[in-house]
Amino acid sequence: MSFRTDRFGGAELVPFRKRVPSTAASESRLPVLIVLHQESSTPGRVGNALRALGHPLDIRRPRFGDPLPETLDAHAGAVVFGGPMSANDPDDYIRREIDWLEIPLREQRPFLGICLGAQMLAMQLGARVAPHAEALTQIGYYPIRPTAAGRALCPAWPAQVYHWHREGFELPVGAELLAEGDDFPVQAFRAGNAFGVQFHPDVTYAMMHRWTTRGYDGFNAPGARQRHHHFADRAVYDAAERAWLDHFIDGWLARRPVLAQAAE
Repeated sequence: MSFRTDRFGGAELVPFRKRVPSTAASESRLPVLIVLHQESSTPGRVGNALRALGHPLDIRRPRFGDPLPETLDAHAGAVVFGGPMSANDPDDYIRREIDWLEIPLREQRPFLGICLGAQMLAMQLGARVAPHAEALTQIGYYPIRPTAAGRALCPAWPAQVYHWHREGFELPVGAELLAEGDDFPVQAFRAGNAFGVQFHPDVTYAMMHRWTTRGYDGFNAPGARQRHHHFADRAVYDAAERAWLDHFIDGWLARRPVLAQAAE
């Protein structure tokens, strides 16, 4: 997954590609499984990027009774999104989702976990998910630093990314750290074709309005950025985060099981 930038007048310019798939291309592409956790949740910018590539979205909400597939043979990949719940919650649907992650891991299918989804992936891989020792949160934009492995995968990362979480997770044994942070050190990791990101590249402008209105009480938490900072920082950092997501999705969907590659 490469990510090229050009320089002009000392500034970084991130090229955006115009992707308009034909109807035939859309019909020939496999759907991407989308796992959401609230009735009003949407796949946001991730869904937009997948649709732009011609992939239908198979949206399921296990919390409300939707089953998860026994194999991903009929899907191009899977994305598990965030939510206000915790991967440590005892609810049956939480346990079922974490157990289900064994399928994309075993089948080596492209998998992306976002915030709660990343925490579920970390837990499936044996890592601990827990609140910050000093009860700090990340609500708003915060800096991240790509590792050498992260830069090799995707050279241009945004300087700051959008967060909304109270818990973090350890780096699973055998996983590759792609980006790190200060208060929550593990920000992005990879285990085979499965990726987890603690931040929210999926958040659109409309979603940010909803979250900062309905979740206004979260701004009292230690470490949280106040509402006006969310929109001021978005004006500075969002273009780079959007470009990173578009290029990440391209390369992520191109990943294929090792056994399938070897058999060709």
